[in-house]
Formats: sequence, C-alpha cells, structure tokens
Amino acid sequence: MHQILSISQIVISVLLITTILFQQRGSSGSSIFGGGGGGESYYTKRGFEKVVFIATIILSGLFIISAFLNLLI
Repeated sequence: MHQILSISQIVISVLLITTILFQQRGSSGSSIFGGGGGGESYYTKRGFEKVVFIATIILSGLFIISAFLNLLI
C-alpha cells in the first residue's frame, strides 16, 4: 500500500508541475522568476486555459491528500 501511495504521489506531482508550467505560457519568461511587469490586466479564463486552471486546483488537492495519507501510513 505504501509503495502504491508513493508512486501515485510522484505521478500527481509531475502532473501538477506540468499544469503549473502550462499556465505560465501566456506571460513572458522573466515573470516566472518574479520579473513580470505591473501592466497586466485581468481577463476571463476560457477554453483550454480554464481546464488547465481547474486541473491545477484538483491536482493540488489530490497531492495534499496523498501527502497526509503518506504520513498516516
């Protein structure tokens, strides 16, 4: 059980990293490291961007749950 939980946590973490990096594609490369300008405006997420945003939230929740389960087992 512990081995399955560890493998699933690794898979979730890789997917989480991937979705976070997909969210950064619309901004300049320097904003990843904190160098983004203040002139950015707010807009509504649509299509693939909204799916990636929701997937990031779900994957982060799954990662937190798997981390707590890993501590308990």
